[in-house]
Amino acid sequence: MTLAEVILFSGTAITLLLAVFGTVTVLGARRRMVHNRAQKLTLRLERGPIESSADHGELRRLDPKRFPVLEEMVRRILPNPDVLRTRLDRTGRRISIGGYVAGSLVIALVAVIVATAAAGLPLPTALLGGLAAGLIIPHWLVGRMAERRRNKFTNLFPDAIDLMVRGLKSGLPVSEGITSIGTEMIDPVGVEFRSISDSIRLGQSLDDALWATAKRLNTADFNFFVTTLNVQRETGGNLAETLSNLSEILRKRKQMKKKVKAMSSEARASAYILGSLPFLMLAILMVLNYDYAMALFRDPRGHTLVAIGVASLLTGVGIMFKMVKFEP
Repeated sequence: MTLAEVILFSGTAITLLLAVFGTVTVLGARRRMVHNRAQKLTLRLERGPIESSADHGELRRLDPKRFPVLEEMVRRILPNPDVLRTRLDRTGRRISIGGYVAGSLVIALVAVIVATAAAGLPLPTALLGGLAAGLIIPHWLVGRMAERRRNKFTNLFPDAIDLMVRGLKSGLPVSEGITSIGTEMIDPVGVEFRSISDSIRLGQSLDDALWATAKRLNTADFNFFVTTLNVQRETGGNLAETLSNLSEILRKRKQMKKKVKAMSSEARASAYILGSLPFLMLAILMVLNYDYAMALFRDPRGHTLVAIGVASLLTGVGIMFKMVKFEP
């Protein structure tokens, strides 16, 4: 199959799929809109004016639907799309579910074209590879962005607690301390605490706002902070001293993480080297004898060997990284 036929086939399949779901979405859009408005109105009347204000504030923070057809399709297919929404929120970027799916489809299409045109793989194998690339690569990118933001938040969080401790010692309440952190600290700490402060102004309780942020951040340090505030509210005591001790514990915990990372650096370097050796040897063989190396990709038996080798490589490297990963 030529490159033009592959592009035509992939484009036609995607267009037909989007047309089907777009038709279904348009036909049922008005009925769902009326039903959702009735549900929201009923819920606001049942909860009262304060809860309604909180709900309105939560609705205002939702991301716009840049790709409504794809987003509707995902919400119909996935059993719990809120899990994906929470995962995208952890990146700190305004990534809609439709945009995430659109990016996955583009990556899958590019992978199919590259596999058929450059590697010469048959179309069924290329489609499977494109499907795997469209699922794995966006998932990995979102996870990396969320992890990078989480690490930055963890590094800045002890300084935010110290700022709150100074405010408590000067006589400010907890809510004002949270507002001062949102004003003085840089992102991502500042934006998260501003979100908590805005939720409180809109009528949401402090506990609900804190736990909603804890669920979005998914960090143990912030969970410790929320638990400390809840325990102090129930038992009493010197909150400033308790938070000061928590800040010291978080700093020691961060130091322990760096020490563990330094001690396991040799094992991680070994995993990187062993994981890159097969690809390095393949590149050398392609330079020395291109036809000899490409026989592995042109022969159906080579496809099976490549799949087994890649699976074994990923399993071994994954086990090595799991062995050197510690949680102090």
